[in-house]
Parts: sequence; C-alpha cells; structure tokens
Amino acid sequence: MSDATQRVEHFLTHLRLERRLSPHTLAAYRRDLAVFVAFCEEQQVTLTRVDSAVVRAFVAKRHRTGLSGASLQRGLSTLRTFFNFLLREGLVQYNPANDIPAPRSPRKLPNALSVDEAAALLNGTAETPEAICDQAMAELMYSSGLRLAELVGLDLGDVDGDDGTVRVLGKGAKSRVVPVGRLALEALARWHGVRAQLARPDENALFVGARGARIGPRAVQTRLAALARRRDLPSHLHPHRLRHSFATHLLESSGDLRAVQELLGHADIATTQIYTHLDFQHLAKVYDQAHPRAKRRR
Repeated sequence: MSDATQRVEHFLTHLRLERRLSPHTLAAYRRDLAVFVAFCEEQQVTLTRVDSAVVRAFVAKRHRTGLSGASLQRGLSTLRTFFNFLLREGLVQYNPANDIPAPRSPRKLPNALSVDEAAALLNGTAETPEAICDQAMAELMYSSGLRLAELVGLDLGDVDGDDGTVRVLGKGAKSRVVPVGRLALEALARWHGVRAQLARPDENALFVGARGARIGPRAVQTRLAALARRRDLPSHLHPHRLRHSFATHLLESSGDLRAVQELLGHADIATTQIYTHLDFQHLAKVYDQAHPRAKRRR
C-alpha cells in the first residue's frame, strides 16, 4: 500500500468513526480520492508536494472527460476536506484545493412526481408480504421525506404509531423526529402484520430483504422501480424522487420553507430553497392557465 493510499485510509477511518458519515458518503469520498491519488502518481507528485497548480490540472483533466460542474465541485469539496485533515495532522503546510473554482453547469431542478402520479403509485393493492413491504416503504418515504439511507437504517422501535412520528438518523449522525401520515401508518401496520413471514427472528430492522436481514439501499432502489412499473408510472422512480415529491407538494400547499427545511433535515436553508424554484414553476403554470390576460390564443 502506497503512502498516499495509507493517508486516504486514515482519513476515511476518521470520517467513519469521528464524523460518522454514511457508507454511501464514504464510498463517494473513496472514489474521488482514488482518482486523485492515481493522477498524482501519474504526475509523480506526492501528497505533501501537491500545490494549487496540481489541483487545477486535475480539475481541468476531469473537465475534459465531460464530467459535469456539479461532479467536479463535489470532487473539489472532497479534496478540501481531505487536505484540511492533512493540515491538522501536520502533513501539509496549506490547503491547495482552497479557492479553486469548478466550471459551472446549469442547476438541475429535482424531478418530482405529480400529485396524481403519487396517488397512482400509492393507491394500488398489495397482497404478498414483499409487495406489502414495498408499499410501506414507498408510503413512508413520501409521507415523511426520508433519505434512502435513513429508510434502510430504521429499526422496529423508531416508528411511534401512537404519536404518529418516526425518529431517523440523518447526515452527520443528526437525529430528527418527523410526522408520519395516516395512510403511511396504515401501510406500516399492515407490514408489521406480515413481517414475521420474511424477517429473521432476531432481526431488529424495520424493513428486511429477501434473506430476512436488513434491506440494502440497492434492493430498495430495485424494488421501488419495479413497484412504479407495476403501477404504470410513465417514468423511472428512484427513492430520492419520493423525497423530492414530498418536499415539492408540501411547499406548494404550505409555502413554509422553514418547516420543509426542518422536515427534510437540511442544515442550511439554501439547500431547501431549490424547491422554491419548483413552487414558482407550479404557480406560473397555474397563472398561465387561469389568468384571462395570460392565456395564449388558440
């Protein structure tokens, strides 16, 4: 194992143990740093000799491969965090990734389901234990705006049916309690009634996969996409789209950005503000269709 690879492993251990980042986030850090270490080895530059010119050359090379501005920005964020760690360890004199901009790309708005599409997805019948589990997962994600990692991390005691809430462990190991809607509670109650047919006797996870153990993120992605196909949704469904739909529909109805921020578990309201663009699009569409001086001639 090279010295650079050892530094990366030490850094990832720090993120896992001290910052308690999710496996998904750690995997993204690992991928970004593996590409950067390979670039440094290609350039015959050690980590302690990396300067701003090396980082700029790395970003430029990645940009030429067609990587989006968002992906480049994420990679730069990884490098900044990594070199801040090396700085604290006394291994470098400064952070060479600071103040290095990434090429910008147009910001993509979240692709939410329409209210009718959400109803079509969730109003169907489920008969087998697996289908009842899929229905409960979809209802809960849409009802409470959960991230995929939050959903698969739920244990049996995390849902309070009497109080109508669920306690989730979000990013940075931050816990929050969010409401669960009536229909989601009903779907969860039905799942509890058949869960023993699939789960191992000693399994504490709320949702389980085919082998009776805690369900994995990839299995949730596959099963929700299949559920959407069974319900004849016209486009692909991924778990995060249910979270987008939750936020969009809630903001359209309430207009309360701060409440949506709290429910989503966003540390910064700027992250939540992307949904105001969606809300404006909805309002503009209603205006164009309804206002007598806005209607187009046919």
